[in-house]
Amino acid sequence: MNFNFPFLRPIRILLFPFSLIYAIVVKVRNWCYDKRLLHTTSFNLPIICIGNVAVGGTGKSPMVEWLIRVLQDRFAIAVLSRGYKRKTRGYALAGESTTALDIGDEPMQFHLKFPNVAITVGEQRIVAIPQLLHDRPDTQAIILDDAFQHRAVRAGFNILLTDFSNLYTRDWWLPSGDLRDARSSSRRADVIIVTKCREDMSEDERRAIAMEIGPGSHQQLFFTSIRYGRPYHITRQETVVIDDQTEVLLVTGIANPAPLKRWLGDRASAYDEMAYSDHHIFSIDDLQAIFRRFMGLTAAKKVILTTEKDAVRLIKFREEMEAWPFYVLPIAPCFLFGEEVRFTDLIVKFITEFKAPADPGVQPGAVSGI
Repeated sequence: MNFNFPFLRPIRILLFPFSLIYAIVVKVRNWCYDKRLLHTTSFNLPIICIGNVAVGGTGKSPMVEWLIRVLQDRFAIAVLSRGYKRKTRGYALAGESTTALDIGDEPMQFHLKFPNVAITVGEQRIVAIPQLLHDRPDTQAIILDDAFQHRAVRAGFNILLTDFSNLYTRDWWLPSGDLRDARSSSRRADVIIVTKCREDMSEDERRAIAMEIGPGSHQQLFFTSIRYGRPYHITRQETVVIDDQTEVLLVTGIANPAPLKRWLGDRASAYDEMAYSDHHIFSIDDLQAIFRRFMGLTAAKKVILTTEKDAVRLIKFREEMEAWPFYVLPIAPCFLFGEEVRFTDLIVKFITEFKAPADPGVQPGAVSGI
């Protein structure tokens, strides 16, 4: 259930006492890590962590894909995700027969787009990383997906994402807010990226947000918007143009479809929406309901549109969708203010200049405790 719907917000206010309890638990946990009462492990290869301090869609998956595109031709990289809502447990390396039920929708999306990159999942990163390095000993760098709050593994480079429309500086603790970690945890980030900004964001807005976030001297602040590609058919390579003659049935099972709906509102003649919960596992009944709703659209040019994340959970119905105008909308982050090169240089420099922990007894793939 999405508690951000306006009619559900009063319920979140009533949950305020539980937020205080949650805040105490998280702060005590962080204090234990800061005082080294809880164990943190470092690995002797570059690890880049992408995450946030809030629940919901801040654009982690598009940022992981962006990093893969930039790094895959320079380094042997691997991606490690938790594999949220998969039907399996433990460590797994994606292969030819892997499905979204095996590794989760986001890792499956990475695997389909980048079949030559090692895509792995594991709830316990500290256990999964040695297994990954055993399977892919040539790995030169690891991208940890959605792991900023998981401090058992100490990443060498932390990227923190925050949504322009819901900055962590203005948020509150779960369940009355969206914060799952303390705002002060942002100090552990090397880079903070404000995502989903308007493409025409002004310098004044940029400065105001920079003052609000107040990055430390060791931190770099960037701003990105969403760049949508041309929709492609879910089972074929053909594309479609969505214009003011197109009526769209939007099918989503993501945390925050608001930017996508704004994009459609600017282009399509009209759109209807079927919104499912985040990471929803689609059934044949869902698909039939989608087709029935689509048949009710009246425009001469009409399409079904979904996200890439949802598409990996729908592709199991390939035969049923083949004859329908069922399209997928790709997205990618776009760095504002001409700072893509600066960000890329930071990442490449971290990997190329990485130095293993100062422990002569640590061998490649081994760990050192902190």
